Amino acid sequence: MINYALAQRRESRARMASSGLNDSNTGKNVSDDKNRLLKLATYASVATASLLIIAKLIAWFMTGSMSLLATLLDSTMDILASLITLFAVRIAIAPADEDHHFGHGKAEQLAVLAQSAFIGGSAIVLVLNSLDRITGEDVMLENESAGIVVMVFSIIATLILLSIQRYVIRKTNSAAIKSDSLHYQVDLLTNIAVLAALIGTSYGYHQVDNVLALLIGGYMLFSVRSLAWDSIEQLMDKALPEEELQEIEKRALSVDGVLGIHDVKTRMSGSTPFIQMHLDLEPHTPLIYAHDLGVQAKRAVLDYLPEADVIVHLDPEGHDH
Repeated sequence: MINYALAQRRESRARMASSGLNDSNTGKNVSDDKNRLLKLATYASVATASLLIIAKLIAWFMTGSMSLLATLLDSTMDILASLITLFAVRIAIAPADEDHHFGHGKAEQLAVLAQSAFIGGSAIVLVLNSLDRITGEDVMLENESAGIVVMVFSIIATLILLSIQRYVIRKTNSAAIKSDSLHYQVDLLTNIAVLAALIGTSYGYHQVDNVLALLIGGYMLFSVRSLAWDSIEQLMDKALPEEELQEIEKRALSVDGVLGIHDVKTRMSGSTPFIQMHLDLEPHTPLIYAHDLGVQAKRAVLDYLPEADVIVHLDPEGHDH
């Protein structure tokens, strides 16, 4: 009987050691892939913004278009925001250390707040300049064809960058890349609007340029509001969405031997979910088997959220917690 019990314990330990090793290797591979994708998105963003600024600056000098100036300002804010994102991502992907036990993920939210300030500031400047031009005399544009060529080029470059960012967001759920992508979504709409304004101006509709610039500024202010608020809520450790909490509980309870779950606490740090949960087990379950059940429950949750940091506490069912 003793030999049988010892054999069971050794088998259980072997299973847990194997599970821990597999979880560690899987987590490392996921983390490395995520870091590569984040770097790809940030470098592509900086390169695209730099290229667009040069092209739009030349086109603005040639045309004098107010809406082209609007998109030039937007691209200038984009490169500043992209540089912030670049540095924030480099900090956020750094592993936990002695001074930051939970990692550096919240650097992403700080970057989002900085980006929001840039977007909001440039939008206000754009709105004020547009109103000044609308209430003043018509300003004649020159070399509209050069501006049109530049804007078509800008639209194509922005679409390529957005496709890269959407892929990275789908794989990493990075708040900083989401924020950066919003800039370029606004930039895409801005480029399309400027193209329409230049075409309209070439046919004599001079105020189209100013009106579209005003609308672009208003859209920028509207879009930045939810972005900044989401970042603030994550910095204040808002819980994961209700549907995700329900799925976490469902997966933990799917482990045979887990009788209940309570005190589930969650938060986000960058793109990493942190989860704490208490599991109810049969009161007389041997410690080694109880630990094995905790490992199984943790793995069930990690199958759903592979990058999560999960802490499991085991409680005897029916006892005060």
